[in-house]
Amino acid sequence: MKNDEQAGEELLSRQVVVANPHGLHARPAGKLAQEALGFKSSISIVLDDQEVDAKSILDILTLAAGQGCILEIRATGEDAEQALDVLERLFANRFEEEK
Repeated sequence: MKNDEQAGEELLSRQVVVANPHGLHARPAGKLAQEALGFKSSISIVLDDQEVDAKSILDILTLAAGQGCILEIRATGEDAEQALDVLERLFANRFEEEK
């Protein structure tokens, strides 16, 4: 995200917790990527020292984020704050999966 600094775009971020009992598996990862694709902003997800593209289901799955993991969602661009709101809500609602 070095180019974002040059473009003068502010990096916004939020911390979220993976509440799903089975973690961030294929179904929620797919929902997350699908929602992220709807935004123009550059969006990434960070777990420890690994940062991946939130618009790629395969990248998200490489995080292997289990229940209880704390992730950081980062976004830069014109609709970054809106993107963070929507993605944060997905985590808060457990991706609408059964408990």
